[in-house]
Amino acid sequence: MGHPEELYGLIGFPLGHSWSASYFNEKFRNEGQSHKRYMLFPLADIEDFPALIQDQPSLAGLNVTIPYKEKIIPYLDELDPVAIEIGAVNTIMISRKNGSVRTKGFNTDADGFYLTLKDEVGECKALILGTGGAAKAVAYALTKLEIPYTFVSRKKKGSGICSYDELNVEMIKYNKLIVNTSPL
Repeated sequence: MGHPEELYGLIGFPLGHSWSASYFNEKFRNEGQSHKRYMLFPLADIEDFPALIQDQPSLAGLNVTIPYKEKIIPYLDELDPVAIEIGAVNTIMISRKNGSVRTKGFNTDADGFYLTLKDEVGECKALILGTGGAAKAVAYALTKLEIPYTFVSRKKKGSGICSYDELNVEMIKYNKLIVNTSPL
């Protein structure tokens, strides 16, 4: 007897640019896990999330992308401590037992970014392009690495944030690390 089907996917909107489904389905196939599938679930409105969970009984996990990394939080039953601290979720675990469904949000962006940089950067300063959920994860990792940073946004929204119009050659020279978390 084989494994029951496990469905995984990506929520966000729009998702036409995403290569996640082809990547993960090939990975499952190469690892001999034919009971697993990965699909794109473009949600035009985050309010459609509960219906997605209800309508897909084999759904076991989701990745979360723009524009829902922060907006998904009220729809989840539980958050990992790192996701709480960052205020953004990029991965959801879905547990189903005795007819009940529980969702738990995680932020793996921060650890991924941290592990990528921890042995690569010395003393430097950083610019983070964007201010959304991915930017918050990068800021969390940079704080752990003791790297000072400035957010760059379309509009200046407070201290520690400058606008793209304010960027100049000196700022770019001064900040050796530039991280693009914008959708561009």
